[in-house]
Amino acid sequence: MYGHGAVPPARSSGTVITLRVLFAAAGFLSCGLLACAPLFRIAFVRGRSIDWVLSWASLPLSIACFAVVGSLPESDPRTDVAMSLVLLLGFFSSVYFLVTDIRVHQQRRFAGHPPPQGPTVHTGYGYPQPTPPYTSTLLPQPQPQPQPQPQPPAPPVAAPGAVPPPPPQRPAPARIDQVRAELDELSDYLRKHDGNPEGGR
Repeated sequence: MYGHGAVPPARSSGTVITLRVLFAAAGFLSCGLLACAPLFRIAFVRGRSIDWVLSWASLPLSIACFAVVGSLPESDPRTDVAMSLVLLLGFFSSVYFLVTDIRVHQQRRFAGHPPPQGPTVHTGYGYPQPTPPYTSTLLPQPQPQPQPQPQPPAPPVAAPGAVPPPPPQRPAPARIDQVRAELDELSDYLRKHDGNPEGGR
């Protein structure tokens, strides 16, 4: 839906909190009938087999408890046990959902994933490239080794009676020559106009 390599937009904190409240309320306020909803949500988020087993087991358990409550008379103590069990199932699923969902979001935040409102790195053309994970640990940096300074070549030993050639002159940069020429022109101009009291006005 978002194309190859594109990351779907992250949910805001308000959306995450709203979803937490709705899933937790669905498990407990439905008297355990929808206790499987928060457990299925955790199973989708974490993807662990124990979460899938818990979510699938809660569905027939809540249906069986409601079947016992509906088929037996109210005076039977088994209806009280079944109703208590389904209420505990709804409470357990809501608490388990809240604790696990909060832990999952904290682990994602501290595992190096950038925050959803963080800056986006643009790479120019093509598909967006994944940004490197942010790490909070400092990696040891190798200390730079002092590099030996290159020794200038030894001057050639001149034969006796021979005159050594003068050291080569470095040519002055062209910019300095241009500035000197302009200053010379300016000084000539000023000298010409110093003799004229009207100053060319």
